[in-house]
Amino acid sequence: MKYYYLTDPGKIRDHNEDNVTIVKNQAGEILMAVADGMGGHLCGEVASSIAITHVAERFIKLSSIGNKTDAINWLQEITSEINALIYKYTEEHPESLGMGTTFVCAVLTKDFLLYGNIGDSSGFAIKNDKIQKMTVDHTLVNLLVKSGELTEEEAKEHPKKNVLLKALGATTTVDMDIFVVETDVDGILLCSDGVTNMLDNEQILKVLKEDITIEQKVQKIINKCNNRGGTDNVSVAYLEKGVETNDN
Repeated sequence: MKYYYLTDPGKIRDHNEDNVTIVKNQAGEILMAVADGMGGHLCGEVASSIAITHVAERFIKLSSIGNKTDAINWLQEITSEINALIYKYTEEHPESLGMGTTFVCAVLTKDFLLYGNIGDSSGFAIKNDKIQKMTVDHTLVNLLVKSGELTEEEAKEHPKKNVLLKALGATTTVDMDIFVVETDVDGILLCSDGVTNMLDNEQILKVLKEDITIEQKVQKIINKCNNRGGTDNVSVAYLEKGVETNDN
């Protein structure tokens, strides 16, 4: 395996509220995570940093995440911990009221692959030269699409397409959606909506299929987003199977 991650402020924002990581625990199991913060006074950056720092520190210390059920329970537990930490921060810093963060992650072991998400950062699986989104966005427009009130095309241009129904730190309790995926994927991609608002799935896949290094692929996705306007922070975490593992 080989993996790489990168985050970029984009072309419009004067600071970056995204955070991203890929880490291994003592058993060599892998955690990938992307968080896209929200809130004024740089508080979105604080929220996403709390999420990524906490989940990475906890995962690295694990001797193993255990079986699939153990891993699902661990993800739900860590989500609650992060939510409580962000909520506590807002109580202690009134100026940060309303801050929160999306959160998407993937856990890969030799026996299973899990995706988890809260908000509208996305998790994809790449297999047999195809890309498939494995997570479901917690947004108002996605709810309207599911109910038949909007088409997917209408949703892309809807003025409220970024209105979230769920985020870490927004309420006292929150549940993460978790998706179990077969481990025989060729790649795992996580990204903030700074990517998915600029590129469709096929445009992302086209880059991932190029005969260039994994670092170049991640950078090229970010460059393409910026070339299309770079209206948001852009974060990508990507893992390819079948080659040696490396650190960022």
